[in-house]
Amino acid sequence: QVQLEESGGGLVQAGDSLKLSCAASGRAFSTYIMGWFRQAPGKPREFVAAISSWSGDKTYYRNSFKGRFTISRDNGLNMVFLQMNGLEPDDTGVYYCARGSRWPAVALADFISWGQGTQVTVSS
Repeated sequence: QVQLEESGGGLVQAGDSLKLSCAASGRAFSTYIMGWFRQAPGKPREFVAAISSWSGDKTYYRNSFKGRFTISRDNGLNMVFLQMNGLEPDDTGVYYCARGSRWPAVALADFISWGQGTQVTVSS
């Protein structure tokens, strides 16, 4: 079972940028499909983005995040990142990274391991 740990969350103002990181345990990270989810207060966890295994040449985004958020990976560091630009108050929530089991991985059921999450709060 892979261990995932998110970091990089915090309190920012509307329009700011933030880069989230997720560190994974184990030696097989490059083989993992990885993704990010967000859970806003009182709402279900929703898909943000996913990146394919190995080179990460394939990415997939929820439409509402296209153009603002960018997922990337560094297999040498066992890490996946989420660059978030133009943050809005509606982006407030807990952000989770997860390991996917298939491609494309977009639904909760497509992910098999989860981190504990990192809080992002965007003030207006």
